[in-house]
Amino acid sequence: MSVALPEVYVARHGNTAWTLTGQHTGLTDLPLTPNGECNARRLGERLKGMTFAKVFTSPLQRAARTCELAGFGEVAETDHDLVEWNYGEYEGLRRDEILRTHPDWQLFRDGAPGGESPAEIGERADRVVARVRAVEGNVLLFSSGHFIRVLAARWLALGPGSAGKYFLLSPASLSALSYEHNLSQPVIRLWNDDHHVAA
Repeated sequence: MSVALPEVYVARHGNTAWTLTGQHTGLTDLPLTPNGECNARRLGERLKGMTFAKVFTSPLQRAARTCELAGFGEVAETDHDLVEWNYGEYEGLRRDEILRTHPDWQLFRDGAPGGESPAEIGERADRVVARVRAVEGNVLLFSSGHFIRVLAARWLALGPGSAGKYFLLSPASLSALSYEHNLSQPVIRLWNDDHHVAA
């Protein structure tokens, strides 16, 4: 008889104005756009009928509002480790703007001046991994794109810089981190599911 292994479902927040313009949105606390709110509700439909032992959300309003509109606001706990990458001097800039002055720059390798390094965000992700692995049952997280990509890398015990760059992630998408072989092997069971998202 097989036993269902615990899973960590990870939801990226819906669109903000800067998601649409491609600006790096770290700690700037932007609201969801109307489309972002719509897709947060659609994410709730995608999650309907699922139960979670714990729900955690970033304190930033784009994640917390996504959590609320998806139907989990009343049970969610705020986890400050779930905030987006601190982009420091690159906050609000688009990648092409950064590359004009630093043409070889790569976020997952170099981090951001005045912000977080890959090692620092990796440490935050490690704390989240330890926290959710201590929960008996499924967990649901609401966070932001680059942090979730680092979280997936650290779930698999891969370097945040060497692996996080390979995990593309869409707004309001759902992913699932899990195990095989009776908890001995962390795996990604679902990634970047956005079939519920409206254009």
